Amino acid sequence: MVAALGLGPQRVGAEALAEGFASLGMLGLTAEDWAQVLGASERGEAPTLPWERLGEMDGLEQMQRAGDEELVRARTVLISLRSFYAIYMLHGLFMPDTPRPAAMRAPIDARGLGPVLDRIISLSPTHRQCAEGLTACLGGILDELYEALMEQLAADLCLFRIPGDEHGAAGFIDTWTRTLQEQTRPTSAHAP
Repeated sequence: MVAALGLGPQRVGAEALAEGFASLGMLGLTAEDWAQVLGASERGEAPTLPWERLGEMDGLEQMQRAGDEELVRARTVLISLRSFYAIYMLHGLFMPDTPRPAAMRAPIDARGLGPVLDRIISLSPTHRQCAEGLTACLGGILDELYEALMEQLAADLCLFRIPGDEHGAAGFIDTWTRTLQEQTRPTSAHAP
């Protein structure tokens, strides 16, 4: 979906676009259903869509229909994705690029969900952002991403460790701090 937004749907192709719509759970249609809809549209035909289900895309209505367990799960997914997204973003702030944080970024990058997380994750969310985030985490692709990230985390809980450094997290933070200091140190034109 992100590629289609950036490159245009024609360059991505109908099959990938159909899979993208289906993965988002739009109107509850499968990838095959979306392929038929997109094919009809390309042929200039009026696609047969279950328009009555368009109301189901309303976040408030989805939350009202969700059961307690679904809402608790969505909250867990949203809160957890905030932590995983923080690790994802800290890479850009010179955090050491060790195998564990790289492995935690991989499921996000493989699914192209960095921009989606950027949209739904907020340090200080408004009520509307919180509701949008919860709705987005009610099953679907973000729930599946959460599961993949939890599997990565379970593989090795020691995220912040430099391979071969026996100081563990302290060594990781020391390395990161030195890197930040080096990056912010003013350069002198008179340095030897």
